[in-house]
Amino acid sequence: MDPISPAVSKITVPTILDRKLRGEKITCLTAYDYPTARLVDEAGIELVLVGDSLAQVVLGYDSTVPVTVDEMLHHLKAVRRGVRRALLVVDLPFGSYHVNNEKALESAIRFIKEGGAEAVKFEGGRSRADLVRKLVEAQIPVMGHIGLTPQSVHALGGYRVQGRSLDTANELLADAEALEEAGAFAIVLEGIPRELAAIITHRLRMPTIGIGAGPDCDGQILVFHDLVGLSYNPPAKFVRSYVNVREVLHQALTNFRDDVGEARYPGDVESYHWSTAMRQEFEREIARTG
Repeated sequence: MDPISPAVSKITVPTILDRKLRGEKITCLTAYDYPTARLVDEAGIELVLVGDSLAQVVLGYDSTVPVTVDEMLHHLKAVRRGVRRALLVVDLPFGSYHVNNEKALESAIRFIKEGGAEAVKFEGGRSRADLVRKLVEAQIPVMGHIGLTPQSVHALGGYRVQGRSLDTANELLADAEALEEAGAFAIVLEGIPRELAAIITHRLRMPTIGIGAGPDCDGQILVFHDLVGLSYNPPAKFVRSYVNVREVLHQALTNFRDDVGEARYPGDVESYHWSTAMRQEFEREIARTG
């Protein structure tokens, strides 16, 4: 890939922090392959996340839990080749940071060194503060993630909005403040009431990135496949599809099938040709050899 043009301003961790100070919204989308990464990056999105949602929308798993470090790394490398301007963040998948902090650091280093990530994200609040400190001490920027944490789907009993009660709201606020104190540069707030997200956003110095957390966060993130209508599961309440690419692709595929079946594809303009001289020469050769 060509070097970044001087006219293109590279997004960095300090850039993201500055956007909150200036009151400028932050946009974030997932990407899992080279063409998607190119599209997202060239649209001017500030944060590109190689999310563990890869498990469901690309690999066909039932949840994010089964996806492995190696699978994440494979897709991260492809996205890295497509991203020039955005800050590239990657999820630590389930199991890669649950055994101990040393194993988590090893996984994070692989993502940074082999995959080209510029930051890592993982789920959890106060219980993950020590891990945040360890990675930050190793010069690895960390994005937090609290609220509805999909890797904890079994413990949560499903994909349910979090922070509806006074106790759980206070716990989430404490989680957010603990992650900031530990050195996280931003935090994803997923599946929590708008009012709670607004309070957390106001209390924190670091940016909040919402998904199903209302419009008062400092930024918003969506899964690319949800945004363009490529997901096969019913969309969550917070998803806004901006185009139905699935219908467009389905029509293109059926058109191709029909054109081949009716001998309309390929046509003459889509075929290669001999020159007149070559055709005549070959015809003479065939006639001579019988």
